[in-house]
Amino acid sequence: MAKKNMNIGVIFAGGVGSRMHSKDIPKQFLKVHDKPIMIHTLEHFEKNDMIDAIVISCIASWIPHLKELLYKYRIEKVKKVVAGGESGQLSIYNGLCAAKEVAGERPAIVLIHDGVRPLIDSELLTKNVMCVKEHGSAITTGIVKETIAVVDENGCILHVPSRADSRVAKAPQSFWLSDIFGVHEKAMKDGITNAIDSCTLMTQYGYKLYTVDGPYENIKITTPDDFYTMRAILDAKENSQIYGYGEDIRA
Repeated sequence: MAKKNMNIGVIFAGGVGSRMHSKDIPKQFLKVHDKPIMIHTLEHFEKNDMIDAIVISCIASWIPHLKELLYKYRIEKVKKVVAGGESGQLSIYNGLCAAKEVAGERPAIVLIHDGVRPLIDSELLTKNVMCVKEHGSAITTGIVKETIAVVDENGCILHVPSRADSRVAKAPQSFWLSDIFGVHEKAMKDGITNAIDSCTLMTQYGYKLYTVDGPYENIKITTPDDFYTMRAILDAKENSQIYGYGEDIRA
């Protein structure tokens, strides 16, 4: 009988947040609504019934602090925390190695996600898993609201693609573990160690990828502007619980 596959969140949080200007605290540990951004992210994976396990690739010196947070906020699906690498690609690779250990002999789907991309929802994770089962991949995307221009190195516009046919690649980016792990191994043998994301890497090695549109607010918290945007969105969601969507609060 075929073994039931596992669904594993591979969360990478190896960045130091230089663009956030957050002094000595990496951006994933900054607090919004009195809770670290990383925990906001992990709670979506923790609460989704389809997610069997979580592995995290983290800045080595911050692993003890992360483990304290996991205990404090009862994030119980985390099975391994490993040190990040020198680039985002290598941090993901370390996370994939941990996922292989967790999965053992079972086939696995991995949902690769930024620790600083907390404005997702449980439905998006479920859609990623189902898309991988149907098509072999799931790249979370965002609908484009402005015109995209493809330019050359001199800033000359080469092509303006149809907005209807354009998407912004976001995360999670999900695959069968055997596929994405194999591509990472090939990339490192070819001297590639700093690919911008898994979508780019898989495309480079000939994989056909499928998309899942996610919530528009699924931003990566990279700059102070992103930080304040996240706080405003969470404030709005809290207020909606009190006042209701579309209701006149003066009534």
